[in-house]
Amino acid sequence: MKYKLLNLFTFLFPFLIFSQEQGLDQQIDQAFQPISDFFSAVIFFNVWHDPDIPFVLVLLVGSALFFTIYFGFPNIRFFGKAINTVRGKYEDIEKHGAQNLYGEDGIAQGQDLTNVDIEDHLVSMENDLAIDGDIIDTIRDESSEGEVSHFQALATAVSGTVGNGNIAGVALAIALGGPGATFWMIVCGLLGMSSKFVECTLGVQYRDVGEDGTVYGGPMYYISKGLKERGFETIGKVAAAIFAIFCIGGSFGGGNAAQSNQATIVIKELFNWQSTAAGAIVGLVLAILVGVIIIGGIKRIAQVTEKVVPFMAVMYIVACLYIILSNFSLVDDAISLIVQEAFNPTAIGVGSLIGVLLVGFKRAAFSNEAGAGSASIAHSAVRTKYSASEGLVALLEPFIDTVVICTMTAIVIIIFNFGGAFNYGGDGSGAVLIDGMPYEGAGITAVAFAEYIPYSNIFLTIAVVLFAVSTMISWSYYGLQSWKYLFGRGKTADIVYKLLFCTFIVIGAAASMKSIWAFSDAMIFAMVFPNMLGLFFLFPVVKKQLNRYLDAIKLKYDAIED
Repeated sequence: MKYKLLNLFTFLFPFLIFSQEQGLDQQIDQAFQPISDFFSAVIFFNVWHDPDIPFVLVLLVGSALFFTIYFGFPNIRFFGKAINTVRGKYEDIEKHGAQNLYGEDGIAQGQDLTNVDIEDHLVSMENDLAIDGDIIDTIRDESSEGEVSHFQALATAVSGTVGNGNIAGVALAIALGGPGATFWMIVCGLLGMSSKFVECTLGVQYRDVGEDGTVYGGPMYYISKGLKERGFETIGKVAAAIFAIFCIGGSFGGGNAAQSNQATIVIKELFNWQSTAAGAIVGLVLAILVGVIIIGGIKRIAQVTEKVVPFMAVMYIVACLYIILSNFSLVDDAISLIVQEAFNPTAIGVGSLIGVLLVGFKRAAFSNEAGAGSASIAHSAVRTKYSASEGLVALLEPFIDTVVICTMTAIVIIIFNFGGAFNYGGDGSGAVLIDGMPYEGAGITAVAFAEYIPYSNIFLTIAVVLFAVSTMISWSYYGLQSWKYLFGRGKTADIVYKLLFCTFIVIGAAASMKSIWAFSDAMIFAMVFPNMLGLFFLFPVVKKQLNRYLDAIKLKYDAIED
C-alpha cells in the first residue's frame, strides 16, 4: 500500500512543481481543447440539420422508448419490487434459490409458515453445510456469487451517476435551453429507467467470477459472451473492445475530469482564488485523495460510497427542499413555466421545441448514463442468484438521479431567476451574466443557493466536492474493469490505469469547462453505440431472466400463503 501511494505521489509531483509557472491552467486547456473538439465532432454526427440532431441521441432515446414498451413499462410496474429488493425482502431466495427453499424438495408446502420458521430452516441448511470446519457466514456468501450487497451496488452506481451533472449539468441545461429543458430531462430519466434495467440485468447474467471471488462484469462481457452465443463471436469481441476503449475515455472524461472541473470552480469562487495555477493545485489535492480510496478496489469503494452517497444526497435534497418550501407559492409557477417552455421555448439560441428537447435529453443522458452501460459494471458485483433482481434495483438510479435530484435543482434555479437574474440562453456557451459577472455550471447553482441560504457557498462547495469525489471513485472502478478487459488483470495494469486516472483529475481541474464537458459528453455518448448493439441482441435474455425472478418471488409467497 505504501509503495503504491509513493508511486502515485511521485507520478503527480511534477504537477506541483510546474503549478508555480504562470498560466499553467491556460497551457493545459490549450493542449486539451483540440482533443476535445475532435472527439466531439466524431461522436455527435448529425442525422438532421436545422436544428442539428445527433444520431447518438436518437439511438439512445429511441432504444429507451422501445425497452419501456417491450417490457410493459417496468419503470412503473416494478418500482415497488425494486425497493423491496434493495430492502432485502427477497434475500432468502436470492441466496439459496426459491426452488431449494419453497419447492417440492425445500420447505414443505402447505405448512403455516412464518418468518421465524423460514429463518430456522435457513440456519438448519447452513448447519448441514458447515462441514470440514468451514464458517457458516462464508458458506452463505459462497452460495451466491458476488462481492457486494444490493444496497452497496446501488450506492456505488448512484454515486457514479449522482454527481455534478445534477448541479452543474442542470444549471448548464437551463442556461442553454431555459426551464423547458427540465421537462425533457424528466422524460429522458423516466425512459432511461428501462434501459438501465436491461443493461444491468445483462451485466449480472454474463459476468465473470475469478478464482478468488472477484467479479468482472459489464458490457464488455455481455457483448462478447452474448453475441458469441448467437454465432457472432468476432463482432462481439470487436464491439466489446470498442466499448472498453470508450469506457476508459468516459472514466477519464465525464467520470473524472468534468467532476474535478466543477469542484475546482466552486473552490476557486469560495476562496476568490485567482492564481493562474489554482486549478492544477486543486486537481493535485483531489488526485491524491481519490488515489488513496481507489487503490482498495470495489469493496473499499462500496464501503465509502454506501456512507458518502446517502449523506451527500440527503444533505443536498434537504437544502433544495428548504429553498423550495420557503418559496412554495412560486412552485406552481415554476412547474407551469417548465411545461410551457418545453413546447414553446423562448430561450435565446434554442430556436425550437426540438432544440430545447435536445438540450434536456443530452444533459439527462449525461447525468444518469442510462444506455451507456457504465452502471452495469458496478451492479455486476452484486451477490444474487437472479440477474433480473439487480436489473430491477438499477432502474431506481435514473429516478433518483434525474427525476428527483435534477428536478429539484432546476426548480431552485428557476425560482431564483423569477427575479430576472439572467437571460435564459445566454450567449449559447452555457455561461450567463449575473450582476455583471459571468457564471457557468455549478457557479449558477451556487448563486441561486446563496440567495436563500446564508453561507451556502460553503455548503455547496462541500456538496460539489463530495459529489465529485464519489463520482470519480465509482468511475475509476468502471474504467479499471474496462482496462483489465483489454490489458489483463495483473497488478501492473492496475497501477498504470490508476496513475492515468489521477492525471486526468489534474487536467480536468485546470482546463476550461467548455472543452472538458465537450470531451466528457463525447466519451459518455460514444459508449452508447457498442452497448446498444449488445442490448438489442440480448433483450430476450432479459425477458427470460425477469420471468424467472418473478416466478421465484411468486413461489415464495404461494408457499407462505398455503
